[in-house]
Amino acid sequence: METAYIDHEMLSDDVVERRMYQLSLSSAALEESSLVVLPTGAGKTTVALLVTAARLKREGGKALFLAPTKPLVEQHVEFYREALDLEDEEREIRVFTGDTPPDQRAEEWRDARVVVATPQVVENDVIAGRISLEDVVHLTFDECHRATGDYSYNYIAERYHRDARSPLVTGMTASPGSDEEEILAVCDNLGLTNFEILTEDDPSLQEYLHDTDVEWRHVDVPDDVLEIRDLLNDVVGDRMERLERLGVLNSSRVDMSMNDLLKARGRIQELMDEGESAGYTAMSVHAEVMKLRHAVEIVETQGVDTLVSYFEKLDDEANSSGASKAVKRIMGESKVQKARMQAEEYSGLHPKMEELRNLVDEELSEGDDPRVIVFTEYRDTASALVDFLDDVDGVSPARFVGQSSKDGDKGLTQKQQKERLQEFRDGVHDVLIATSVAEEGLDIPEVDLVVFYEPVPSEIRAIQRRGRTGRRRAGRVVVLIAEDTRDEAYFWSAQRKEDSMQREMRELKGSADEINEELEDESQRSLGEFDEADADDVDGEGEGDEDENLEVVADQRETKSSVVRSLDRKDDVDVSLETLDVGDFVLSDRVAVERKSADDFVDSLTGGRELFQQVGDMSQSYPRSVLLLEGELHELYSRNVHPNAVRGALASIAVDYGVSVLFTQGEDDTADLLYTVAKREQEDEDREARVHGEKSSATLPEKQEYVVSSVAGVGPVTARSLLEELGSVEAVMTASEDELTEAEGVGETTAERIRDVVGSMYER
Repeated sequence: METAYIDHEMLSDDVVERRMYQLSLSSAALEESSLVVLPTGAGKTTVALLVTAARLKREGGKALFLAPTKPLVEQHVEFYREALDLEDEEREIRVFTGDTPPDQRAEEWRDARVVVATPQVVENDVIAGRISLEDVVHLTFDECHRATGDYSYNYIAERYHRDARSPLVTGMTASPGSDEEEILAVCDNLGLTNFEILTEDDPSLQEYLHDTDVEWRHVDVPDDVLEIRDLLNDVVGDRMERLERLGVLNSSRVDMSMNDLLKARGRIQELMDEGESAGYTAMSVHAEVMKLRHAVEIVETQGVDTLVSYFEKLDDEANSSGASKAVKRIMGESKVQKARMQAEEYSGLHPKMEELRNLVDEELSEGDDPRVIVFTEYRDTASALVDFLDDVDGVSPARFVGQSSKDGDKGLTQKQQKERLQEFRDGVHDVLIATSVAEEGLDIPEVDLVVFYEPVPSEIRAIQRRGRTGRRRAGRVVVLIAEDTRDEAYFWSAQRKEDSMQREMRELKGSADEINEELEDESQRSLGEFDEADADDVDGEGEGDEDENLEVVADQRETKSSVVRSLDRKDDVDVSLETLDVGDFVLSDRVAVERKSADDFVDSLTGGRELFQQVGDMSQSYPRSVLLLEGELHELYSRNVHPNAVRGALASIAVDYGVSVLFTQGEDDTADLLYTVAKREQEDEDREARVHGEKSSATLPEKQEYVVSSVAGVGPVTARSLLEELGSVEAVMTASEDELTEAEGVGETTAERIRDVVGSMYER
């Protein structure tokens, strides 16, 4: 049967296939703001495209499409440029990510008809006033189930409904949540008033979805590996017994659920809030349990090589300045050291690796230009699997991870991610070893086999992973499960959750009318509240609207918190974003504020003189400066820093530098305090928010201390000792281990680590 395509003035010829269910959904989404739920691979993006094309034709203006990751943004841009018939697709369909400079984004926004962007970038641009949502006639939220908590989607939706002349929102997801309450919360956060859902068993989808066979393969873990696991579990059991004696656990079972352990942390926090010394002891022991349980999970489900890498990271952490007591105790534990030694001596493969090799070899030898994706939780495992499969004849693996660098592991840039996916599509690589970054939405249609290297205890992630196959033709999913390990617990957990979710999805489809009635009632209530507020203004209650708004200047980097959003939500505050040399917020010509969490403050005490340099620069530029410490007061004294050091630092900041120290309980409290200070300064004192001051340059001795302190994590105190003993940075770097130990406070272990870093050959 010949494929039929949609004929529309705004669409390119022979690009968008004519599917009745997509036309029906887009028609409904054109009528009112809608949540559209479709299985992965059924073409949610096409529904959004049809709504965008119709709105641009009918209303003019712009369309904004938001996706949570850069690879998704790039994918959607390619589709929109291919499908929309515009005079100049490159100029009129723009990409907004953090790679585009802010001033360039502001310029491109003016000419664009469609902008595809990550939400954090749009949020920052809206707050900074670089772009206005006034002319946006269609706003799409991809993977809209993320619209919870402080995620940027929520703020953008709020501003859009407030600022746009003719707002229309489409939210898209394959996994909206497991119950009606979660769906209503997403709809409420995004301002959606209509709910449309099609499930996999809907007759209208059968022609376009393909079967996916799911197979669970169990493997036996060697006794040598289980012995390493049991050594670690012995230590876990000992720490669990201590927590039980301290009264924060009701049991010392080593297989206690993660949920129960997190609840125990809440009880520990309550003890600390009450000033009980047992709380501080329990918190440190709890940290040991969490790290040890992670080690157990790695050796059970990932392999011994990954465990060795984890031990190396813990060892580096234990030997660094400011290391926590928990890590030092773990690495000083005899059974942990024995487990580490056995792991380093173990030369066998995890049985999952053998099974994976068999699966890949079978798939690549039988298929027609086949593709395989292997999902794993850990980057170390991804690297190990790439190295392992690279030695297999006829296999060309590639690693696909996120952009951030973690524990010295460099991520892939946006450009590298795009290139790697294209190489995978083109057949340069036939196996993609991916972490969670590849779970959501990436367009990799011709995947024949998806392998879960371990089960995941999340029904949403399992569905997203499986959705990488069966999109254009029948596909296969294999889940590897290590017997008698937590793999089995995760497997059954995900199964229960997914079964529950599928039941809920069918029930949700059956109760769509009820949900829409609930959404309609909510919408009417909201409109009623708006009308009443409007009437109040007409009656004169809104007097004072003509007063000038308060101005708060915030550093660009502060948009990572919710403080800036909370300030911007206040009707009488204008927030300006700048890159500030001094302070995090400027509230007047004499008041700047440096904001630090309690953890950041304590960390800064072991990281050199940066804190005091920041405070000094601020006090010189703004005579009424404030250091704002965010979090519970006890958090200042719960780390591996002597309480007198904390007290001394606070005293020095207040007395030596003349900087006020204020405390807030959290980000909302911080926003309210900043608002109060700005109001006093700008209204009561008639002052203006004015930015001035610059960072002072570090002295030569400070620069020398900084260079040495960064080597092998020796810290500022040891750095000064080394420089005083040896005379120069060059002398420190060329000194022998014996010469290094002549410096006060430098032992053989530290000297060995310095020589190892300085003298070892560099390998990328």
